[in-house]
Amino acid sequence: MLNQQGHAVGLDIGTSRVRCVIGEAAEDGKMNVVGIGQAESKGLRSGIVTTAKAVVESISKAIEEAERVSGIEIQAATVNLSGEHLQGESKSGVVAVAGAGREISDDDVERAIESASAMQLPAGWEIVDRLPQEFIIDGQDGITEPIGMRGSRLEALVHVVSSPSAASQNIIKAVNNAGLEIEQMILEPLAASTGTLTDDDTEYGCALVNMGSEITSMMIFGRGAVQHTAVFPFGGMQFTKDIATGLRVSISDAEKIKRRTGCVAGFLLSDDERNEAIEITPVGRSETRELSKEILCDILQPRAVELLQYIAQEVAGSGQQISSGVILTGGTSSIRGMVEVAEQVFDAPTRVGYPREDLLGGLLDGLHSPEWSVAVGLALTSLRSGAGSGSGSGRSAGRKVAEWFENFRGKFK
Repeated sequence: MLNQQGHAVGLDIGTSRVRCVIGEAAEDGKMNVVGIGQAESKGLRSGIVTTAKAVVESISKAIEEAERVSGIEIQAATVNLSGEHLQGESKSGVVAVAGAGREISDDDVERAIESASAMQLPAGWEIVDRLPQEFIIDGQDGITEPIGMRGSRLEALVHVVSSPSAASQNIIKAVNNAGLEIEQMILEPLAASTGTLTDDDTEYGCALVNMGSEITSMMIFGRGAVQHTAVFPFGGMQFTKDIATGLRVSISDAEKIKRRTGCVAGFLLSDDERNEAIEITPVGRSETRELSKEILCDILQPRAVELLQYIAQEVAGSGQQISSGVILTGGTSSIRGMVEVAEQVFDAPTRVGYPREDLLGGLLDGLHSPEWSVAVGLALTSLRSGAGSGSGSGRSAGRKVAEWFENFRGKFK
């Protein structure tokens, strides 16, 4: 079901926040944001539903706020798919071209992708996405649109992502119970890339790292397609727990300290800042005490280096070139110093991935934050594939790839 007047809706169900973006097509090819809403997320752990009723309530609150801002009642949304058990693998499959005159047809492409996706899965697992990387016709590689070309042998290189079935089924049920249908489910890092990356990023190679509360997901792009996927069971909550343990404060106080004054790069602090006092209230005490920003940084910096090193090892092990560098997005990426530390750890250009304002119009207040990358990317995907109004000058990151697999997503699910 489409929303009234073709409105696009992105619903980002995260472990710490649920975010909703409502958009509509603009004449200049952009998406006009007409409504945004968010709510504290409850009932999720590492992207997995643990308390269904709490998840439904969180989703409902975010939707109601977005509806109130926009004045629009929504019926359906494009939703993120995440979870620490997501696995990506690049596969290949070969078929003989069956068409008259050896001209490659839709059917040939479908068969080639099906051949590449034929794999044994553990019990209770399912393939959640098939992302074509390139096609090879009679040994000629690097082809992205083979339909209509001639040849006798078609090979498809496909990035296949699988996940436990229950993960998506429980999210679908929660969204339905909140009164919404699901247009489609998009892999979380893929959604983040749609709103933040440029065509050059995906063509020349980059690593998009989406740093959430309890999960960090990564996609490596190259030659305009997804080349590698990885999910790490850590995120911003690690920093919060370190502060809580190190300073003897509650988790909620630790989260506030992290957001207000957290810094993971000591070399960014001026001499005055090092000695600047932070007032804290230890758990079970009524009196406050003071500590310096330098001590807080000493707690956070080793953790940042450790977590980023895990990700850098995965990038190195993938064998992929990331000439365009590393793009950090998600709420945790906005901690001060994260980009500077990542640049040293990855030894590559690094930046924060914000929702691209050249793709957006309308209500942009509050959206210029990496926390909104996934929700904006989901809404953009909804607009292009659901409302069918994605033509225009504003091209998204990986748009070429996105258009390609969006055409086939319905056929292969």
